[in-house]
Amino acid sequence: MHLAYPAVLAALLFCTGLYGVLARRNAILVLMSVELMLNAVNLNLVAFDVWLRDTLHSGQALTLFTIAIAAAEIGIGLAIVLAVYRNRGSSAIDRLRDTAETDTGTGTDAETDGHPATAGNGTAGHTKNAEATA
Repeated sequence: MHLAYPAVLAALLFCTGLYGVLARRNAILVLMSVELMLNAVNLNLVAFDVWLRDTLHSGQALTLFTIAIAAAEIGIGLAIVLAVYRNRGSSAIDRLRDTAETDTGTGTDAETDGHPATAGNGTAGHTKNAEATA
């Protein structure tokens, strides 16, 4: 068997998966694209194992390990996507940026930045910082 055929097929699969990761906005389609990329790696591992005629079949053993890792990745990834969908109503990746915690302004700035020069009510520290940067 020629090594070029599975290598070209694996390269096409990997490029398709990479395009899917970079271009898609839906989290489930991104996870499917990551799976395509992992399958391309598995195809290369098995093809090189057959081509090198390894007696230990280390390429196939590593492929089984990669399949187990991919299954765990999909399980955790789908659990996260379902949790986000239940909370937000959409699994769009662009909206995931909104889930980050923002500073609501409940504490003073001295508590958050840790500088003793800005201790107090927070307004004196802001004027000192503004004068220092000007």
